[in-house]
Amino acid sequence: MQTKPIVIRVNAEVARIFEAASEEHRRKFEALLSMKISDATRPKRPLEEVMSEISRNAKARGLTPEILDSILFEE
Repeated sequence: MQTKPIVIRVNAEVARIFEAASEEHRRKFEALLSMKISDATRPKRPLEEVMSEISRNAKARGLTPEILDSILFEE
């Protein structure tokens, strides 16, 4: 994955923690922040849309209501 440095403003305590962290921890903080920003900016889909897609995929893979019932109510 290609990375690019940016400058962001954080409170003084967060800056102190980041600056005192080991290089390994800094990389982890940067990866976590990158994922959080990606998640926050990704378009959200309505739950019904996600559920419909899951249902279509399950049917396309051969899952029938009978098979689903046998999985859910297996004793």
